[in-house]
Amino acid sequence: MYILKTEHSFDSAHFLAGYEGKCSNIHGHRWKVELEVMTMKLKTDKQLNGMHVDFATLKEDLKSEVDKLDHCLIIEKDSLKKKTFEALTEEGFKIIEIEFRPTAENMAKYFYDVMTECGYDVKCVTVYETPTNCASYCE
Repeated sequence: MYILKTEHSFDSAHFLAGYEGKCSNIHGHRWKVELEVMTMKLKTDKQLNGMHVDFATLKEDLKSEVDKLDHCLIIEKDSLKKKTFEALTEEGFKIIEIEFRPTAENMAKYFYDVMTECGYDVKCVTVYETPTNCASYCE
């Protein structure tokens, strides 16, 4: 089996609603997303001969998805009071609502699913919240 790996980073804030501890407050991370895709066979056409996918394409596809979350506040849907959400939106803040609590574990699954929907045979996605703390999702 061949495994290709690339990574991209983004900066965003989040908080964990219902959590008792420091992470219940809005705080930021320099998230790093590591993507591993796999294949049993390499291409044989002229352009991609001996490759699974061009790294430039793989990197750009991951970057495209990661950049959607760059410099925003990622929140679990309905975790802010309606007035708070409206006030932040009126101020022009970029808020991304997701259906799950934005933990490293859930973000790893999110990127796994997104890159699978892009057509990749994803082996594993690892998401770092800090340089020393990460979570991986593999099927």
